[in-house]
Amino acid sequence: MQQKIQLRKKYFLLRKKKYFKIEKSFFLPLLKLINLRFKKRRFKIGLYYPSNFELNVLEILKFDNILSQDTLLPVTDKKSFMNFFSWKKNDVLFVNKFGILEPAKDQLKVPDIILVPILAFDKKKYRLGYGKGFYDRYLNKYLKKFKNILTVGVAFSFQRHHKLPINRNDVKLDFILTEKGIY
Repeated sequence: MQQKIQLRKKYFLLRKKKYFKIEKSFFLPLLKLINLRFKKRRFKIGLYYPSNFELNVLEILKFDNILSQDTLLPVTDKKSFMNFFSWKKNDVLFVNKFGILEPAKDQLKVPDIILVPILAFDKKKYRLGYGKGFYDRYLNKYLKKFKNILTVGVAFSFQRHHKLPINRNDVKLDFILTEKGIY
């Protein structure tokens, strides 16, 4: 546990120091993957509203084929669970207890693709988050019911760590997307 705490501090400071603005072209490898997976079918994409120097995944909404899909954002509750709800660009957002923007709660939806924020990741596609376990709890619950959810961690390449300490609740992601491509 102590090792994860130290890694969180290290990679948060590193991300803050080395953060850079991405262009929409960052998402081209992911769009190819989405096109292969979903062909012309509609899908629900779970994003996150970036904060604390997280990579700005909202840039993906500059692609018309993504903007026309069902976009979702996570909402956390008092019991430390997270669910996804519909959100369209420019809809009103609310500030949660962590200072993160969330959409209004309407009908709960399960994404077909989830873009996951990362503090650090390793070659086996495990991620280190902030330590609250929201994404791991969500994925552990919903991947059992919906095995086809595509999980994509989004990070800068400098956030790669050789081998992260993991426990039984940590979820291995399907892909990691960085400015150098998709792992």
